[in-house]
Amino acid sequence: MIRRLQELYTRIYGGPDGSPIHEAEFVPPRGAIAIGYVDGEAVAMGAWRRVGEGRGELKRMFVDDRHRGTGHSRTLLHWLEDSALEHGVSSMILETNENHPEAIALYRSAGYADIPNYGHYANNLKTVSLGRELR
Repeated sequence: MIRRLQELYTRIYGGPDGSPIHEAEFVPPRGAIAIGYVDGEAVAMGAWRRVGEGRGELKRMFVDDRHRGTGHSRTLLHWLEDSALEHGVSSMILETNENHPEAIALYRSAGYADIPNYGHYANNLKTVSLGRELR
């Protein structure tokens, strides 16, 4: 899954994602990783990590090309938000890029709105930062 995700980043953004992350950030209660399977094959993944008091950040949301448009991304997003809520997170933020309009549309349809850019890609003019209060 990670290899396919990096291939997507290369297609969309021109290179792999270089933002620093460490696997310990995604161990509950600091975060979580979810992998979605269809017939035993991993087809979707995503994660969240705590980035402040009551705030989480979505990372590495990805659905395999062959399974796009089937609702996996929305299901995964809801699971990640519910997991974050269970661990005391009340708001979620994320970074994406204007070259990924499908991702932007998904997040906006789920209630995410523009926020000031932050983090590793804050100074990239194509960065789109979004956030929302969770239920």
